Amino acid sequence: QLQLVESGGGLVQPGGSLNLSCSVSGSTFEYYSAAWFRQAIGKEREGVSCISSKSTHTKYADFTKGRFTISRDNTKNTVYLQMNNLKPEDTAVYYCAAGAYGLGSEMYSSWGQGTQVTVLS
Repeated sequence: QLQLVESGGGLVQPGGSLNLSCSVSGSTFEYYSAAWFRQAIGKEREGVSCISSKSTHTKYADFTKGRFTISRDNTKNTVYLQMNNLKPEDTAVYYCAAGAYGLGSEMYSSWGQGTQVTVLS
């Protein structure tokens, strides 16, 4: 069973940047795809981006529009989400997950507790 802990959230101005990190415990992480999801108040959880186990494939939700970049370092058991040009509508709790490749939450069996991202309006 993997355990995931997100960090790096915070409060930023529109146009600002944040780099989220997800530290994963468990020796099998390198065999799993990883993803970032987000959930805003009153909305359903949605997929943001995912990355395959060896970083050969990535996928992004349309709303990221080139602003976000997912990466991972299997030597550090860490997944990253670099977010640039943040907008107020990006405000949400961001979750890291490990599982099969894709942007559907049903693909993932291990989840972190989330980190809050707030973009001032």
